[in-house]
Parts: sequence; C-alpha cells; structure tokens
Amino acid sequence: MTDRFLVTPRAAAEISSIATRQGQPGAALRVAVEAGGCSGMRYDFGLAEASEPDDLVVEQDGVRVLVDSTSLEFLEGATLDWHDSLMGSHFKVVNPQAASGCGCGVSFAV
Repeated sequence: MTDRFLVTPRAAAEISSIATRQGQPGAALRVAVEAGGCSGMRYDFGLAEASEPDDLVVEQDGVRVLVDSTSLEFLEGATLDWHDSLMGSHFKVVNPQAASGCGCGVSFAV
C-alpha cells in the first residue's frame, strides 16, 4: 500500500460493483485530474483494463486504481472514498492539496 494515494474499502467495493455491472469484472478505475469546472480543475473517473507505464497502481481489497503521473501531482496524499446518501451516490476525493472547491463538489483549485 502507498500513502501517495489511498483508496478506502468502501470505494474499492463500489469499483468492483461498477466494473461487474459494466461487464468488465477485474477492470481498474482510472482517476485523473483535468482542466475544467468552475474552480479550474476537475476529477475524471473511468474503467481501464490495463495500466500505463507511468501509472501509480493502488490496490485495495483486490481492486486496482490507476493514477497517471501528471494527475498524481494534484492528487498526492489524497483519498478516494465512496459517498452514499439519500441525495445521491458518488466517488469523493478528499484532497489535501485542494485550496478551494465549487459548491457542487465537482471541481477544485490548488
């Protein structure tokens, strides 16, 4: 396990569930940071079958999460969690580098 980017067991369970529902059991979740959103940067999530040479690969409970080296600059020390409530369910990145975020929680600034 690495402290560079953490994945909670709850997030790992949801990744496994999503991959299975999408017909891609065993697929990894790719987490990336892209320009966009009202605060300047936004998180992007998608399933991936394989890692790239520059990826940080984090494993939690048999599930892999991939973070490319450029995105890792903005995600160093962050934790990926799964938030489930009556208002909706979504991945939540707890990012110590985020200086501010938008009201909807989709984008952030460093």
